[in-house]
Amino acid sequence: MIDPNSQHSSDAPAPSIHVDSDWKAQAEAERTRLAAKDAAMDARAAEAGNEQLPPAEFRSLVGLLASQAVMGLGTMADPQGRVVVDLEGSKFAMDLLQVLHDKTKGNLTPEEAGELDEVLRELGMRFGAIARMVAEQMRTAPGSVVAGAPAMAPPAAAAQKPVSKLIIP
Repeated sequence: MIDPNSQHSSDAPAPSIHVDSDWKAQAEAERTRLAAKDAAMDARAAEAGNEQLPPAEFRSLVGLLASQAVMGLGTMADPQGRVVVDLEGSKFAMDLLQVLHDKTKGNLTPEEAGELDEVLRELGMRFGAIARMVAEQMRTAPGSVVAGAPAMAPPAAAAQKPVSKLIIP
């Protein structure tokens, strides 16, 4: 039997959903922030993908050889933080620059010839200064300089060849 005084479910007030407008604004702001972050990451990735090597030109070749010469003069430390001076390797890079200078004489623009002359002059001065400092350090404190074999030489070859690298802790 049905009680006529009881309320039917259709007579009961309908449940209401209360949405906090602040929560909606926060969620929208977060979504916007994440979209901007994703867009920035995509732009950086696209930009990194567009990075190209410098143009293959005379200036790049001179810079490459000059940087090899400078690295041999102790401007780069090894993983242990020690200074590595490779006078033989530096001299080889400088000699290659001199060959380039001699073989291209008369075929360079005045700017290229001037830059090459300046690089050779600067490297020659640095090489002389570093060679004198290494000689002085070896003379006054021979234990402070560690002699090392060429980086790519096998151990047997290192024993037969004169030392070409110095490591200054």
